[in-house]
Amino acid sequence: MKKVLYFAALLFGLTLTSCEKEEMGGTATEATAGQWYVTIDAADENGNLIEEYKDLFGKGRVMMLTYNTSSNNPNEMIVDDLLNFWEFKVKVSTDQKGLTFQTNTTENNNLVSGYEDINVQISGGKILPQAGHQNNGSPADSIVFYVSFSDDDYPEQLGYKNYRVSGIRYSGLKEND
Repeated sequence: MKKVLYFAALLFGLTLTSCEKEEMGGTATEATAGQWYVTIDAADENGNLIEEYKDLFGKGRVMMLTYNTSSNNPNEMIVDDLLNFWEFKVKVSTDQKGLTFQTNTTENNNLVSGYEDINVQISGGKILPQAGHQNNGSPADSIVFYVSFSDDDYPEQLGYKNYRVSGIRYSGLKEND
């Protein structure tokens, strides 16, 4: 009888142990990573939009991503335009507490195949919690950064400094698309 009770207790203990769930953690860049609907406008040296060059290329609202690197280091992430604008994907340095990001190199840094000979400069990158609004009026995280490209002649020709990329976090709800 003791053996039966012993095996019953052992079986019960194993059952309880196997039912415990492990908590899944997020990535190291969880605070700055996301899927974003953004617009791209020409900006002057002070970061102000140049009204006549608003949506200069007629792209409207496009999707971009920010995500962790394969090393899952909290001090770096990838900014990827998903081939929707200038065909760029670059590693940026991040401050997860300050929710800021920027590139730190003057060397060619584009990770998109076929465009590796282009230097992409990102500055003034910020994630602003709950600072934007979805189409349905609900609050959303906002993103803004300035970007320039070594192979871009438009700023010099048209008289602006770089592009201001700004938008809101994708909600996943059809009513906000």
